[in-house]
Amino acid sequence: MKSHVRRRDGIDHIPEFPTDPSGTTERAAVPAQSLLTCSGGTLLRAGRPHRVLSGSLHYFRVHPEQWADRLRRLAALGLNTVDTYVPWNFHERSAGDVRFDGPRDLTRFVRLAQETGLDVVVRPGPYICAEWDNGGLPAWLTGTPGMLLRTCHGPFLDAVGRWFDALIPRVAELQAGRGGPVVAVQIENEYGSYGDDHAYVRWVRDALVERGITELLYTADGPTPLMQDGGTVPGEFAAATLGSRPAEAAALLRSRRPHEPFFCAEFWNGWFDHWGEKHHVRSAAGAAETVRQILDAGGSVSLYMAHGGTNFGLWAGANHDGERLQPTVTSYDSDAPVAEHGALTPKFFALREKLAAYGGPEARIPAPPADPPLLAPRTLDVTRRAALLPALRSAAEPVRAPVPLSFEELGQASGLVLYAAEPLLPPGRHELTVTGLHDRAQVFVDGAPVAVLDRETASFTVPGAGARVRLEVLVENQGRINYGPLLGQGKGILGGVRVDRRLVHGWSMYRLPLDEWGPQDTARAAAAAPPGGGAGFATARLAVAEPADTFLALPGFGKGFVWVNDTLLGRYWEIGPQRTLYVPGPLLRAGDNTLTVLELERFGDRLALRDRPVLGPPEEYVETFD
Repeated sequence: MKSHVRRRDGIDHIPEFPTDPSGTTERAAVPAQSLLTCSGGTLLRAGRPHRVLSGSLHYFRVHPEQWADRLRRLAALGLNTVDTYVPWNFHERSAGDVRFDGPRDLTRFVRLAQETGLDVVVRPGPYICAEWDNGGLPAWLTGTPGMLLRTCHGPFLDAVGRWFDALIPRVAELQAGRGGPVVAVQIENEYGSYGDDHAYVRWVRDALVERGITELLYTADGPTPLMQDGGTVPGEFAAATLGSRPAEAAALLRSRRPHEPFFCAEFWNGWFDHWGEKHHVRSAAGAAETVRQILDAGGSVSLYMAHGGTNFGLWAGANHDGERLQPTVTSYDSDAPVAEHGALTPKFFALREKLAAYGGPEARIPAPPADPPLLAPRTLDVTRRAALLPALRSAAEPVRAPVPLSFEELGQASGLVLYAAEPLLPPGRHELTVTGLHDRAQVFVDGAPVAVLDRETASFTVPGAGARVRLEVLVENQGRINYGPLLGQGKGILGGVRVDRRLVHGWSMYRLPLDEWGPQDTARAAAAAPPGGGAGFATARLAVAEPADTFLALPGFGKGFVWVNDTLLGRYWEIGPQRTLYVPGPLLRAGDNTLTVLELERFGDRLALRDRPVLGPPEEYVETFD
């Protein structure tokens, strides 16, 4: 099949696709009119030898009022470039409602990078992974029956095309050739770790070109033949992502692309954490040594992450190890050189020393800035409590159906759904089974907690007395899978509920999209419930003279969510490893502030502000890649 595209030189043509298995039209590896080019295996910027010394910083994980500060810290690290993903679901939460305002103002972020003196690399996906909910794909898309993700499936391409129509012209206007700082754009994201639909990856490439991308296009895949075979596009620059052994990756890429320079598009100088697992760290010396090896090999590098930031709200994704879901914590600090709150770590200075030696004679690294100010530690009394189930029932009108509906069928991306039914339980003990549970459920019978479930199929016994009982199943979406073959999996109760062998029918479902709630929603739910109870809503007041960053601890609390004024900060969970939540100063205001907690298991007596983060006990960590 032939398709009409526009070449980078603006001349319309119809490409002739060859019939070999790769099925692609050969093109120059780097277009001559782009700022970044290559010659004889050397990367050039405006015709002069150049190294990309980049770091990942995601605008969507940093408060907009802190963008400029964090970019200055990257420049002080010795970097000349910043790269960022663009999460589709962050910009288009509901189909057709695309937003680029406030925390979604990509143009403002890129212009701030330009003012800081940094080049910019944009990674628009449409899939980004990034430990971000659903890998950046919207739940309304992945929940469409019959949708085939990251393939040449027509409905998927149509949706991506509409998203790219909104996004890519904005990126094109920011390119170096038009006076902006964007010097490169990534084609898809580590596709070789997912599939081998080469026509799809070519389609993404062509969709970028059609919408005005004229700077360097590149693919980034893991450093194995399998991954490079699946994700690269002949005629486009190929990069690698890795955490160790850069010489082996460079040898692999040069054996295939002898005329291209080596580019490590992601060097994992740290790692992220899952709830209930150990905290990951990487030594400063080990990370700096691997960067030296990359640069000594003549390569360019991007630190993943240079500054990790925070999975605010419910944007943290999840992985799956083949047996269980692994939800990602709220912090995305990732043991990066610039910490979650902007502090400069020992890793910052170790990497800065290495990068300074390779920045070229024109490099003038700014002096390191001081760490941001912090509020003084203090404790906050919990002033009001409201019982869990009555509050949640009052928060939404129920949706009724014969069977439990999934989050997708309810038109809800994240948060909680409270499922309620009234089955008849004959005398004696009975096995109650939930099938297709995604992800975690607390089960109540007549208001009393009877079980906590976290498996797709789980059973427990309940007593019956020959009467109907009120059965309530509170299901939490703990983050949509962001990597691997289970990408796009649904949430809620995807199967059914049985008493012994008999299905339970007649369900009422209360939609609780917590990340869409404002302060009036939490206040209304709490006000409608009786005071007290072992779990539910709790509030505390914080008075500050001058807002600054702080770290929130919840001693004695079990599991839940925290709002700071009108912003959902994120999840907390006593199983760790994360023990404190970062509160950016811009979320606070001078005077009184309200902290609202939705506790699912067990109230504590107070909240506490700390002057340092606790992302994992010192004795509970694992070294990565060293």
